[in-house]
Amino acid sequence: MFACSGVAAASCPAERIDARATLETVHDGDSIRLTDGRNVRLVGINTPELGRDGAPDEPLARSARAALIDLLADDRSVGLEIAPEGTDRYDRVLAHVYTADGRSIAAELLQRGLGWHIAVPPNLGHLDCYRRAERAAREADRGVHNEQALAPVAAEDLGGDAGGFGLVTGTIERVGTSRRAYWLDLDGLTLRLARAHLSYFEQTDPRRWHGRSLRARGWIYEVDGQARMNLRHPVAVEWMDTRE
Repeated sequence: MFACSGVAAASCPAERIDARATLETVHDGDSIRLTDGRNVRLVGINTPELGRDGAPDEPLARSARAALIDLLADDRSVGLEIAPEGTDRYDRVLAHVYTADGRSIAAELLQRGLGWHIAVPPNLGHLDCYRRAERAAREADRGVHNEQALAPVAAEDLGGDAGGFGLVTGTIERVGTSRRAYWLDLDGLTLRLARAHLSYFEQTDPRRWHGRSLRARGWIYEVDGQARMNLRHPVAVEWMDTRE
């Protein structure tokens, strides 16, 4: 029912299946509950948020949830490829999730434009395949890539209510350093790149990025009234200029 006309089936086959389980319920587009009581967070994708505590749903949040329900409607059995980190701070299992016939749930949703590809080390399995799935949706202006309310926001326009997952554009006006991180200051947002994650950026000196324009994706949070976002992997950054 939610298949996109002309969209080839995404193919990001599992490297292995660590466990098989039965679906109890779908919380939202990227998290499910199993009949054994475990909650599972899908790795590699973030879908629009359902509204909570009186907040409205983000656009396409219910479509993402409905698509996930639809993918698992025929056989509620799922295969789990557990990510290296295993669980998150909410005690949810972190896993690549597959239908009974071996289809990647994350890849299917990404290719339909019902979420964004995310990469959070060390859970980097199927990185290139998920990236291709998202690119197909983006090039076709499907789903989240064609929703004005979900479009990238200029850093200077974030305002005081910044929070949650977002795409932000801006120019790096200053690069600071500390013992554990590099701090990339845009006008209205500071990007934090931990030194522990620098290896994913090919050990590039972030100070060379001063003056460059970019689009970053990730979770925005506030510290002392200042909007911040953690950069953990190059997937989170799209350079908007041609400088090498």
